[in-house]
Amino acid sequence: MVIVIQCKDQVGLVASITTVLMRKGINIISMREFVNTEDARFFVRIETTESNDAALIEAALQAVLPEDTAIKVNPLPDKKIVVLVTKEYHCLSDILIRNHFNTLGAKVQCVIGNHTTLQELCNKFNVPFHYISHEGISKTIFEEKLIHTIQQYQPDYIILAKFMRILSPQFVALFAGHIINIHHSFLPAFIGAHPYRQAYERGVKMIGATAHFVTNDLDEGPIIVQQIIPVNHAFTAADMIKAGREIETAVLAKALQVVLDDRVFVYKNKTVVFE
Repeated sequence: MVIVIQCKDQVGLVASITTVLMRKGINIISMREFVNTEDARFFVRIETTESNDAALIEAALQAVLPEDTAIKVNPLPDKKIVVLVTKEYHCLSDILIRNHFNTLGAKVQCVIGNHTTLQELCNKFNVPFHYISHEGISKTIFEEKLIHTIQQYQPDYIILAKFMRILSPQFVALFAGHIINIHHSFLPAFIGAHPYRQAYERGVKMIGATAHFVTNDLDEGPIIVQQIIPVNHAFTAADMIKAGREIETAVLAKALQVVLDDRVFVYKNKTVVFE
């Protein structure tokens, strides 16, 4: 069982938490904690032996912790995700392979694409594919169709695996805190179109990728994972695109691993990640 807690920091929090668990006969396997001293904010992730009384444990913890405490008691079920795509296959294929071999930490409920390019790939893995075109209709109607399809599956998270459409504030608000995007650069560098061409023309010596939660501020949501790789003068723009796809795949995979394992806390526009 996993317990994640975020609250105002104060003396005795760890003692209060461990006392509750001891009285419930629950053994702690591992415990990671962090205090943001500037904001006096406490974060903790606890792995314990299993228990069938998640609701009672949550109530007992809430009774001894500050009023603003956010608690999630999660007995490690597989979560459900819906993946949104356009035409690029590299991130989706990695997700589908991990899903097929049960190493994703979640079950892919469906893939939704605004092109049919990746439908055949999904068919090979027996994952439902829904084609919703954005062409010839308003953004409002397009997103209404997206929402209708997504809500049929009740996912825990929506993954933008190279989904090349900007989502409206209304859509983001509906799924706030549950949309994860992979961005093709080391944010905040090279925001916008053709980032690898920008990087090539700038003569950079490293390129990167960023996985983040989606907010109304384009590409500025809380960052989950970032990585970089070295490049040099011999790299063409095409070489950078190829290397970029590889690091995008790796970064999104890492981000999904920590999020689906309840290792990520969001506070303001930052994250605390217990790797």
